[in-house]
Amino acid sequence: MQNPTSIEPTRIEKARRPNVLLITADQWRGDCLSGVGHPCVKTPAVDALAREGTLFRRHYAGAAPCSPARATLYTGLYQMNHRVCRNGSPLDARFDNLALAARRAGYDPTLFGYTDTAPDPRGMDRNDPHLTTYEGVLPGFIARQLLPEHERQWLSWLRSRGHMNAVSRDIHIPVGAAPGEISDAAPAYSRDETQTAFLAGEFIRWMGEQDRPWFAHISFLRPHPPFSVPEPFNRMFKSGDGPAFARAQNHQAEEDSHPYLAYAMPRSDKGSFVYGATGSLSCWNAEDFAAIRAIYYGMISEVDTQLGRIWQALKDAGAWDDTLIVFTSDHAEMAGDHWTLGKGGFFDGSYHIPLVIRDPASGGAGGTVDDFTSAADIFPTLCERLGIEAANGLDGRSLMPFVTGGRAEGWRDAAFWEFDFRDIAGGEAERYFGLRSNECNLAVIRDTRFKYVHFTGLPPLLFNLRDDPMELDNVATDPAHLAIRLCYAEKLLSLRARHLDQTLAYTELTEKGPVKRRP
Repeated sequence: MQNPTSIEPTRIEKARRPNVLLITADQWRGDCLSGVGHPCVKTPAVDALAREGTLFRRHYAGAAPCSPARATLYTGLYQMNHRVCRNGSPLDARFDNLALAARRAGYDPTLFGYTDTAPDPRGMDRNDPHLTTYEGVLPGFIARQLLPEHERQWLSWLRSRGHMNAVSRDIHIPVGAAPGEISDAAPAYSRDETQTAFLAGEFIRWMGEQDRPWFAHISFLRPHPPFSVPEPFNRMFKSGDGPAFARAQNHQAEEDSHPYLAYAMPRSDKGSFVYGATGSLSCWNAEDFAAIRAIYYGMISEVDTQLGRIWQALKDAGAWDDTLIVFTSDHAEMAGDHWTLGKGGFFDGSYHIPLVIRDPASGGAGGTVDDFTSAADIFPTLCERLGIEAANGLDGRSLMPFVTGGRAEGWRDAAFWEFDFRDIAGGEAERYFGLRSNECNLAVIRDTRFKYVHFTGLPPLLFNLRDDPMELDNVATDPAHLAIRLCYAEKLLSLRARHLDQTLAYTELTEKGPVKRRP
């Protein structure tokens, strides 16, 4: 017979260790929550989570597009350190991440969806098929249900439900619409047959199989384009719904405002947003963007509906009060602001994302945080909550002081993000600007008053956000703002100096051996 005193601490430890559910909804704007006062979008499931948790109103991605943004989320590092510059940039195998750390804490981290992680090719054979795509799986995760952008697993599931025409992503084209047509008609699949519903169902089935604390990451594709959604979400919003677009008078005025926009805007492809469309995004007019935004709002409602289904499943399984939930996005969506769609560049519309953390062990239910927080903060938060230590330096900080209803000393007073527009495979940006690859990048520091955008090889930008919240008037060359521009450039320089890789910088070898200090 075992000695009860020898096993009781283990029982206590297991009782206290929470389930962890990390949910990302790809390309969800931070202002598109009814809980932050959006004029038309309603998100009852996210709002319900926030009432029991903590809502972070000024949360920002660390980079764009998907791979760089997710690298920051998963590693707690800024792009300047993890160096995932574009989709297809490998993630250096030396970096720790939230899945590997959770594994050290005794979990078996399980993925539903995708992580868009390109593997480190060093030590791999050049013919390895894993080196032909950026849609790899973050080290540390096991994949219960993959769903990369080709969506073949979901299409196969649709065929098993009688949709014999679900053989390609043409299934997204609304019934009766021509390929490339902007239409609020519904596709052939129903609200219960979306990619979101498919992944939610796979997670719920898996959860019912678990008999010990679990760690799951559900990575939903929606509301990422193509912009198409089934009934009733397809006509839930009208083209005139929503706030005024933040944009110049027309496409040309927007392009003329900065050399980067003159390069990027005409090269944005319609087919990335409406399935089957061809040509430049610059051909769409104001009515087109309004129609697309209405569909985007409907896609958010569709995802929120499935989040509500997950909340109910957790409650039905008796797991709600044992589960730490983090809901966020990788990056946001321009949604017609500045006459564009998608993500990238420097505007807030690409980087302001939602974050809600609900910890059942916390006393901070219903809290709202107005401090600037970063995707880089998620990994350190999980480390503190689970009692584990990252294997390398981190740029983010734990959000647990906010989650528990308190404050964090010496917290940042600005948001910071980066964007890299190099083109390693084709060299198009480099040729256009006459720049080297390592000069095709920008960095942003943004507080409540001003936003400074520093380009390595192009002119800077400065926006007075109090007078110009839509970011339309660049005052970087205005003599009255030159001192402010210098101040923010110095702030950005100091921030980058503070966050240079610190993995071994906090270790010193002495005559008594290594001395290690953690900030």
